[in-house]
Amino acid sequence: MSSSGDPESVRPRGRAGEELERVILDLLDKRAEGATICPSEAARAVGGDAWRDDMDAARAAARRLVESGEVDITQGGEVVDGSTAKGPIRIRRR
Repeated sequence: MSSSGDPESVRPRGRAGEELERVILDLLDKRAEGATICPSEAARAVGGDAWRDDMDAARAAARRLVESGEVDITQGGEVVDGSTAKGPIRIRRR
């Protein structure tokens, strides 16, 4: 969910949202078990030089993957609620 609590904001936003979800999972598949990625890595892979424009979408994709049970969102190594987390987050496979 978004920080506003609107469940619509975590639903896929067309092809770009699905692509970000796939990229997040692909990046995690290339890491050691338990390793994390930053949402910016997925945004960079999808958005190229304009990756900053995709940061909110990458964080939303991570929240959708939490909802589907595939990943956790962490801060400081602890699992957090991605809809209320402020500042840098990391994503890891469950």
